[in-house]
Amino acid sequence: MNKIILFSSIFTMMFLFVFSVDSAFAHPHSGQILINNHTHESHTEIVSFNGMIGLEKTTIFFHSSEENTLPWAFVEGKIANHVEGYPVIIQIFKENDAVHFAQTDVSSTGNYEYKFRVLHSDNGITSKIFDGDYSVKIFKVVYLNQENLI
Repeated sequence: MNKIILFSSIFTMMFLFVFSVDSAFAHPHSGQILINNHTHESHTEIVSFNGMIGLEKTTIFFHSSEENTLPWAFVEGKIANHVEGYPVIIQIFKENDAVHFAQTDVSSTGNYEYKFRVLHSDNGITSKIFDGDYSVKIFKVVYLNQENLI
């Protein structure tokens, strides 16, 4: 009996993880880029509020290269099981120090995007706002069990 409960719990958590995390990206470029000679995968945790909804925290990495000439970067993603009325919260850290906080709305299809400046230009002089490696934490309120949705 305990093995069935354990297997059911593991299966349920795998199901929730696979179908609740669609995508999240942060970049000033198209495609993936190597950071310290390797790519970084996202990491996601879910904390239940009341058994129906929970807070999904995804941590991804963002790299603004020294050669970057694009003025904007963005964080984007799609939430498969978004709870309407809750924005996405974005926190950007460099070496564990907070450097930027933001929130953005989620569309009816579950998509979100937040653009932010990585370069500043004033009177022809360009300076970097973001340079190097950053961790980006993305917080989303999600339904925990999609079978309960009407």
